[in-house]
Amino acid sequence: MAEAVLRVARRQLSQRGGSGAPILLRQMFEPVSCTFTYLLGDRESREAVLIDPVLETAPRDAQLIKELGLRLLYAGSGLLRSLLPGCQSVISRLSGAQADLHIEDGDSIRFGRFALETRASPGHTPGCVTFVLNDHSMAFTGDALLIRGCGRTDFQQGFTVSTVEEERTLNPRLTLSCEEFVKIMGNLNLPKPQQIDFAVPANMRCGVQTPTA
Repeated sequence: MAEAVLRVARRQLSQRGGSGAPILLRQMFEPVSCTFTYLLGDRESREAVLIDPVLETAPRDAQLIKELGLRLLYAGSGLLRSLLPGCQSVISRLSGAQADLHIEDGDSIRFGRFALETRASPGHTPGCVTFVLNDHSMAFTGDALLIRGCGRTDFQQGFTVSTVEEERTLNPRLTLSCEEFVKIMGNLNLPKPQQIDFAVPANMRCGVQTPTA
């Protein structure tokens, strides 16, 4: 039953971002950090936003945006400001990181006929947010909520498409009591992330990065 629901969710996501849909959606993957980056664009105005970009794949993302004829307004990376003039870097104010624009819970990021509503979802890091499309058809949760899991809570698994109903029912961490959840997350005993010594300082200046020679 769960697999059937997942197939439907994937098909619906593909249809929402397909060639006939008003919104353009592309999902890209960076294997070292296991990060998914999402490009959303308004087909009419050609305005776009980029969610969760990775420093190493900024040239790839910029090339795709140019190929699709989009104008990137906002991204979570300062490097893209240099590659695509006119783009502004965006990050949560609670992150403490530098950026052109700091957002808070309830703020909206507009691109063409669409907007992403900001929902604060701290836990993995203080600045984690969830972006909800203004028609409530999609939510981009980042590391706060994973499919069948959630991000580790001592720092900053699975499918890339799901539904709120599925996660409420099947996510083994979301079906626990608050006390049980806190106990599990406090005793994961996970190894130190391989890139933490590089990633944390880089994340703090992600909104103002410039290309290096």
